[in-house]
Amino acid sequence: MGTEEERIRFKKILSNLPEKIRNQDIIVIVDDQPYTWNAAYLEVSNNSDVGKKILRKLKALEII
Repeated sequence: MGTEEERIRFKKILSNLPEKIRNQDIIVIVDDQPYTWNAAYLEVSNNSDVGKKILRKLKALEII
């Protein structure tokens, strides 16, 4: 699965989550920084290096 496919899967999962989970639940820690779904979304949407790391970790954890 390529990065674009991972981004699409991430966004589909995010869209089905309740707002409370998006804002409060930490889903991944990258470079000692915790990310909630919404924070991860900002990084993934901006296609940043951190966003790419987030996608790789979520894929490794079989979340996406």
